[in-house]
Amino acid sequence: MKKSIIVLSSLFLTFIMQAQDRTQPKPGPAPKLNIKKPETFSLPNGLKVLVVENHKLPRVSYSLTIDNTPYAEGNKKGVDDLTSSLIGNGSTKTPKDPFNEEIDFLGANINFFSSGASASGLSKHAKRIMELMAEGALMPNFTQDEFDKEKDKLIEGLKTQEKSVPAVAGRVEKVLAYGKNHPYGEYLSEETINNVTLADVQSNYRTYFVPQHAYLVVVGDVKTKDVKKTVEKLFGSWAKATAPSLTYSNPTNVQYSQINFVDMPNAVQSEITILNTVNLKMSDPDYFPVILANQVYGGDFNSYLNMNLREAHGWTYGARSSIGFDKNIYSEFRANTQVRNSVTDSAVVEALKELKRIRTEKVTDEVLNNVKEGYIGKFVMQVEKPATVARYALNIETEGLPADFYENYIRNIKAVTPEDVMRVANKYFLSDNARILVVGKGSEVISGLESLKIPMFYFDKFGNPTEKPAMKKPVPAGVTVKTVIDSYVAAIGGDKALKGVKSISYVGSTTIPQAPMPLSYTSKMDNKGRMAVELSMAGMGSIMKQVYNGTTGYMMQQGQKKVLEGEDLAKMKENAVLFNETLLATKKGVTVAAIEPMNGSDAYAVVDGDTTYYFDVKSGLKTAEASTDDKGGQKATRVTTFNDYRAVKGVKVPFNTIMNVGFELDIKMSDVKINEDVTEADFQ
Repeated sequence: MKKSIIVLSSLFLTFIMQAQDRTQPKPGPAPKLNIKKPETFSLPNGLKVLVVENHKLPRVSYSLTIDNTPYAEGNKKGVDDLTSSLIGNGSTKTPKDPFNEEIDFLGANINFFSSGASASGLSKHAKRIMELMAEGALMPNFTQDEFDKEKDKLIEGLKTQEKSVPAVAGRVEKVLAYGKNHPYGEYLSEETINNVTLADVQSNYRTYFVPQHAYLVVVGDVKTKDVKKTVEKLFGSWAKATAPSLTYSNPTNVQYSQINFVDMPNAVQSEITILNTVNLKMSDPDYFPVILANQVYGGDFNSYLNMNLREAHGWTYGARSSIGFDKNIYSEFRANTQVRNSVTDSAVVEALKELKRIRTEKVTDEVLNNVKEGYIGKFVMQVEKPATVARYALNIETEGLPADFYENYIRNIKAVTPEDVMRVANKYFLSDNARILVVGKGSEVISGLESLKIPMFYFDKFGNPTEKPAMKKPVPAGVTVKTVIDSYVAAIGGDKALKGVKSISYVGSTTIPQAPMPLSYTSKMDNKGRMAVELSMAGMGSIMKQVYNGTTGYMMQQGQKKVLEGEDLAKMKENAVLFNETLLATKKGVTVAAIEPMNGSDAYAVVDGDTTYYFDVKSGLKTAEASTDDKGGQKATRVTTFNDYRAVKGVKVPFNTIMNVGFELDIKMSDVKINEDVTEADFQ
């Protein structure tokens, strides 16, 4: 299936990020802000309502937020997720389908969560939209059938993340920073989800979906007096109650800086996160110096971190840092980037160098002023928006901020000095107690990281301590490219069966981030050296297509057709061969480089130029393929894994292919046919 890899990779990886140099205007006087205050009222049950009238557009939005303290779910982690999924599936008053149909009829958008709800639509439907939101939120219809469906979906979602490097990094980061028994450190697993019952969801809802510490924000073309009448009618019967207020031990940072490594043999690049926990609230005096210090170090495009790793070295598409503010629990300072395997150790060195820089060198007035002006500019652009006014008002309520916090925002930003930046960087950005989490391919990056002489500890994909992962093993005597390929041919059906294959047709589906619906995938190929691969979406037709007819080829994307020439055409021709892996046995320069862990087992790494094929040592099947391209001077390696082999007319083919094209493109085949459904028209 290398032909599919080449096609889809070339289609998806046409993604270029360019920095634009802009001349910074000279800062003018700070604008005077007149931040509108919402009108507020409360119900006897504790619900507080904030109304921001804005009659410029005939629209209205509602946001219900229940500001409970975080809580751990223990061996039933998932009950909160399932509660969120089940609220809004109709109500005890209206079945699911009629409920959703009316929302669609009104052209409204209503969402429900375990901690509240949101809704928006035309103001002429304002009352009915609020009625539906209140009905779904306060009269949820928790049924066993819907519960079972949502549980299956949650488990299926976990399975799709098993080989996702960012997902694993995010999970382990929280486990190591907070501990598995902390609300921010516990994670979903199939086991904990299966422990949850419908009764647990119902109990969770009764306990935590309560009006004390609940806020309803209303923004738009409405009148406060009308809103008050409707709210009192709809939410007045919400039974007064307070959710439990739980406390947890504060997390502690590591005693000394260290690298925490997680081995992901399928990783095409390393995920690097430098972090430490912090005790910081928006109401703290350090708030304004800290947000600017973070912008200088890694929060801004022109930050120390991004200018070094991206602009100076070209190692990454972006490097950023962030710092959290939490009134209940310690939050995190973290810096994060993704780099190719070969520069992992160097990226760690440079990120730490910039961390030392902001702690030991005063930021220049020019850099700090530019950061201030950029931050103030964004603030001023947002502050006139009604939704922003409502969010600020909610922050004042929930974060314990002074009433004039946002009126004084610009003045407080401007008051920050270089000395302030250095002081808070030393207080909150820890260089001697930093946890450096690296998730990547151990066989390629561990030796480089070890050379840094920073203590290293190893963890599995769930944050459990483990032994140092096995590295590359030598190839046993007698193992050659020919013996590996012979085993592969035997594993998929034998030479005679392969010679009987005149064509293969694949039909499957996949999803991509932010796409409204699944994509259909088709791939067709014949023994005349022709191939065609296409992704399409219902209602939109073909999105991406590439065709090679044995002589010429083209690529089409979003209606734009490009004739393939030169190297691109040569690659298509090379890969338009059925079972082209078999050609490796006679091709010059191909070697069995090592035995490496790949896709869950040991595999022979057969290297052919910039492509490495992985064949399972025991089964002989091809389990993965890695290809390195040079795009604009930056090398990028893509790994594709092959799973779920099934026999079709005596030949085993993979029914699941996972391509890393900047994200995990998980293609599941619904049908594979041999010597059927391939015609001349497919290659036109």
